[in-house]
Amino acid sequence: MKRPPFAVQAVLFDLDGTLVDSAPDLALAVERMRAARQLPALPLAHYRPHASAGARGMIQVAFGVPPVDPAYQALRQEFLTHYEQCLLHSTRCFEGVDELLTTLVQGQMPWGIVTNKAQRLTEPVLAGLPELAAAGVVVCGDTTPWPKPHPEPLRVAASRLGVRPDACIYVGDDERDIVAGREAGMFTVAARYGYLGAGGETAHWGADAEVLSPLQVLTLLQLR
Repeated sequence: MKRPPFAVQAVLFDLDGTLVDSAPDLALAVERMRAARQLPALPLAHYRPHASAGARGMIQVAFGVPPVDPAYQALRQEFLTHYEQCLLHSTRCFEGVDELLTTLVQGQMPWGIVTNKAQRLTEPVLAGLPELAAAGVVVCGDTTPWPKPHPEPLRVAASRLGVRPDACIYVGDDERDIVAGREAGMFTVAARYGYLGAGGETAHWGADAEVLSPLQVLTLLQLR
């Protein structure tokens, strides 16, 4: 496993598909839309690979409607209304995340979250999952004018933690996480246990390292 060639001063994580498994609730929200239209239910396995894309991914799977379609915005608003009602129905931290974050805190390693999820959706999820309470910074999709893959959210997170971006690692399960981290000058880590997108392949992302479980981040940092 390739390790950072510098003394890591902070660890930043994506949220959905990296720290938390929110796919069941994202799917539930869009399935309520299908049910209202008397469409048959689709299995969670259809939605899971697209969960990191949020509304965009769920609507594409459920209705075949991309963001460029004129019908997309109305479907997106309907989806968000449903999703706000079931944010914590089944969403949980991935196995090993609690131990990972506890170990970081015990080792006095600052950590934070950089997500494309809007603040109004992120805050209730964090409030409902005590494992995430120690985050030193939370940057949401609407915290800056540019969501990932733009590097600005990651730069803001590093600044708020009081560290340089090139002293951080960023862990995410989507190609845009790796693009954003690389552009910010961070050591990038692909979370292969996450959603990964339609193809499920990470080789072309250009990540500096990959982990197969949350606890492997500790191995990467030589904390276990």
